[in-house]
Order: sequence, then C-alpha cells, then structure tokens
Amino acid sequence: MKKFIIGFLTIIFLTGCSETTHNNYKFMGESDHWEAVYSYKGTEKWGKKDGVITYSSEDTDEFILEYKGSVEELSSLQNLEYSYEAFGRSSKRTEEFTEPLTTKVFTNSGSSKGAAKVSEDEVIKVTVKWDDSEETILLENHNK
Repeated sequence: MKKFIIGFLTIIFLTGCSETTHNNYKFMGESDHWEAVYSYKGTEKWGKKDGVITYSSEDTDEFILEYKGSVEELSSLQNLEYSYEAFGRSSKRTEEFTEPLTTKVFTNSGSSKGAAKVSEDEVIKVTVKWDDSEETILLENHNK
C-alpha cells in the first residue's frame, strides 16, 4: 500500500509540473502574381522525469500557393519552383509540366517531431520562380 501511495503521489507531482502549449498560426502574403498561406500547428510539452526537465514537440504545417490570374494564363507553364524559409525550417519544391495545367493552386504539407518551432512573430520568406519570372512574398502571422 505504501508503494502505491508513493507512486500515486509521484504521478500527481509529475502531472503538476508538466505544461503543454499549443501553437496555431496562419501566415499570409501576396505578390503581383501569387498569394501564399503557411499554416502551422504545433504542440510543446514540458515536464520533469527523475529530476530532469523534459521537452518534446510535434507539429504539422501546410503551404498553399495560388496563382492570382486564371488557370488559362498558366497553360504554357513548363517549370515552377517555390520555396519558403522560416526559422529552423525550409522547404523547396520544383515541378515540371508537360501538359497544360488544370489548377492554379499548389500545396505542400508535412509533419515533424522535435523540430524547431515556428514563432508567432516570424516573417516567412517565399520565393516563386516560374519559367523566366521570379517573385518574393513575405508572409506575416494573421492570428496575433
């Protein structure tokens, strides 16, 4: 019975010392030809185990890039490259097209454990290159 009480009190103590933070941010921006949205959802968990402070994190993100003109304007598009840079993370995607496009929306998503978290105050730099053109978009958090 004594071991049960000690175990129970230890669990209560560890639970009392743990803290979970949820981050949910949406960064948005646009250039002359493109609009972009970067959505970030992350969970951080702080705790204590055997007298040592513990930390873990998990997150998911989604990047959406949309051409502001009509899909017909992109019908001759052969190459598209887009990338974004946030603190501690980046992504780059290159696509080649042999057929006329039927969409003007391009997405990229992912998830990670233990990666650097995205801060709510970040400005995310997006670079879009299509055929012989290039634009930069700065995305800012719209959830502040």
